[in-house]
This record gives sequence, structure tokens and C-alpha cells, in this order.
Amino acid sequence: MVKSKETYREIFISRVGGEGEESSISNKSQPAAERTKSIHPPIESYWLLPSAGEDKASSSSNSVMKSMLTYPLKLRDSLKKRGRSQSLQIVLEGAHDPKDEQLVESFRELLFLEGLLLGKHTDYHTLLRFLRMRDFDLSKAKEMFANYLKWREDYKVDAIPKAFKFEAYAEVKKCYPHGYHGVDRYGRPIYIERIGMVDLNILLQATTIENFVRYHVSEQEKTLNLRLPACSIAAKRHIASTTSILDVKGVGMSNFSKPARCLFMEIQKIDSNYYPETLNQLFIVNAGSGFRMLWKALRAFLDASTLAKIQVLGYNYQNNLLEAIDASNLPSFLGGNCTCSDYGGCLFSDKGPWNNPEIKEILQAVSATEEVYNNGENSGAASEETLDSGQSTGANATSTGREDFEFGETKFVNKLQAQKIQALEASLTNTNLKLKSLETALEDTKMVLKELAQHIEALRI
Repeated sequence: MVKSKETYREIFISRVGGEGEESSISNKSQPAAERTKSIHPPIESYWLLPSAGEDKASSSSNSVMKSMLTYPLKLRDSLKKRGRSQSLQIVLEGAHDPKDEQLVESFRELLFLEGLLLGKHTDYHTLLRFLRMRDFDLSKAKEMFANYLKWREDYKVDAIPKAFKFEAYAEVKKCYPHGYHGVDRYGRPIYIERIGMVDLNILLQATTIENFVRYHVSEQEKTLNLRLPACSIAAKRHIASTTSILDVKGVGMSNFSKPARCLFMEIQKIDSNYYPETLNQLFIVNAGSGFRMLWKALRAFLDASTLAKIQVLGYNYQNNLLEAIDASNLPSFLGGNCTCSDYGGCLFSDKGPWNNPEIKEILQAVSATEEVYNNGENSGAASEETLDSGQSTGANATSTGREDFEFGETKFVNKLQAQKIQALEASLTNTNLKLKSLETALEDTKMVLKELAQHIEALRI
């Protein structure tokens, strides 16, 4: 596979910038005193499949991926038997940058010592997002991550996908045109809002700010758990962020009422604090003089790293969008050639790889496999059940040409045993770290007591 042509250098941004039409950030040298925040390249930069020249097995990897997309039911059975295939794992998890990986491991150890390495939200990608958001400052990232875990618990985020039903969905879509539609040229999902067409009065009659925010959180969860993985499979490389378009035609100071400010601030706080590093680029289009006055006030609420990803464009924006997005994935009202007439319009369609039945089948199989592991698949009974399932499908797998996916019983059992050993080794390492931390704390306590005793003796004299 040919790697993306996108190239990036580390650039810097100061919170105080110019007032040009585009607010994209250049990487020209600045005095050290003005460098307040490093802006990292897109989060997918290191998460690419190796090219044919770098990986001798790429041809077989491509054939495996083609097989996965062609035979999702077979893949589901295969995943249940032996876990993820190597090629699928590369696509969904990506190749880790060694420097980032070292920092993530240090962050993981710190979180363990603080009792924060719990649950399913401590995977490599999630931890890397929080590190990047805090410019790889472990202490600040730890504080941010702790707040994130508390928010998920207090807000009951994990229950939202099943428990929350946004009954005002259709009405809200009409008075607040927004939605996901297609992918950009890199493969990232595209999110679009026509904020100039929002009727806030009708919106607040149809729903409450609280319910709309809860709906927004449910969409963020869907993007992380479904849209991004689906786009990764479709693009055959790891996709970890979105491209957004904000159409602000007709927006001015009159649109920024108190309820609108409350809604904007609440959503911005959630996205910045709890879903960091999920935006690749934001195009703000149709920015007239009224919006430019508003933008001067809005930018004060945005983080410097977010500002670096925003381009504020006037009415001649089509070339900028078409450079990043193919016309087939761009709605006609933004200069593309898509209308989604069968779905009542582009912003109602939710068009994208995440609605591909074959890709959804793959992700369901992966999710089912992970759930089994998370619920204790390494126990004897679960291992036997999984092994029996593999045995029962073995003959059929051979007849349908799934040699790339099949393992013998011995290899499968050995894999489970290796996973047990790795888990025990990880547990032992974590225990040793905790013991060292306790020893250090004990030594510190001894020193304090010794100094206190000396102080008491001095008082007696």
C-alpha cells in the first residue's frame, strides 16, 4: 500500500495570532518566548500499513483483507476461533511510533500507581490522545485522564448507547442541519453542520439542552467505536480522527444568544476535555463579516492545538474542500455532486463505511471476541468452549478456503497459554512497581520521623 502523501513537521502556535482570512498556522520560526504550545502532526501519521517494499508479506496481507471484506460471515467464525487476524489488527490498531509507545508505557505505569488503570478505556490509542492533548506532560495528562474517568462514571457514558433514545432526532435534524457524510481523501469520516440554518427557538421546543448534549455524547461514542474502525477497514489503514465542515452562511452576533452560548460552551468543553485529538481539520466556510466579528470572540474559548486545525474561509472555498474531499463525498450545497436523494438529503443519510453490512459484520465479530476476552476467556471453561467452537467450524473452514485464518488446536491452545503467561508477567511487573512505590513512601516517612525527633530533641535543649 502506498503511504499517504501528507507530510508534517512539528509547528508551534501562540494564542495571540493574526486576523487573516485563513486561521491555519504556519511553521515559520518564532521567538522562543512566543512558543506556547507544540502542535503535533495528525494522530494517524504513524498508523499506516507498511508498503509493498517494506513488507514482503504485503501481498498476502492484501489478499487477507480482501477475503475479510468478501466473506464477513466466515471471518466472524474465524475470529471467534483464534482472535483477530494479524492484518486486521494492523488496520485497527496501526503501527506504533517507538517514541510515543515509550511515553504511553510510562503513562500507563503512572496511572497504575494512581489506581487509574481500570476498565476498557485504557487502550494505547486513548492514552496517546490524552498525552498529546497535554503535550506529553505526564502529570497534566494524568489529571485530565482522571477527570475523564470520573466524568464517564458520573455521566454514565457507557450506558448511553443502549439506554438513551433521542426521540426528537428527526425534528432536531430539520431545525439544526448536521450529520456525518462520507469520507475525505485520506479515509476520515466527514462531519458537517449548517449552523447558519439553525432555528434555536424550534430546537429548544423540540428538546432540551441537556438531551441535546447527551445526544452529542452518543454520537461521539458512535464515532469512536463504529465510524473510525469502519473507516479504518475501508481505507486499509488506521483512521483516528475526523474532518469537519462548518457552514456559517448568515451567522452573526444575533445568532450568539445566551442559550446558544450555553450549548456551544458545553459541547466544546466535552469535546476538548473528554474526546481530545479526534479532530484532524475543520473548514469554516461562507464566513462573512458578521461571522468574523463573532469569530474574534469564539476563538478565545478554543485550545491552541484546536485553533491550529481550523481554516476560516470566505465564499470561494470550493477548491479548498475539493483538495481534501472527493466531489462524490461532498454534498452539492458545498460544491460537490452528491445529493443523497434516496435519504431525504445528505445530512439525513449518515453515508459512510460504517453502514456497509460487511464491515459492520467484521466489527461485530471483533467486538464479540474482545468481549469474550474481557469477561475472562482465559478461564478454563471459556477456553474449552472457544476451542470446541473452533473445532466445530474447522472442517467447514477448510472447505471454504480459509487457510489464511485457520490454526491447529495445538497452536490455539499455546496462544491462550501465552496470553495467560503475559497477563501474569504484567501483573507481577505492576505489583513490583507498587512495592517500589511503597518502599519509597516508607523511606520518606522514616526521614520525616527522624527530622521530627531531632526537632523535639532541640526543643528539650
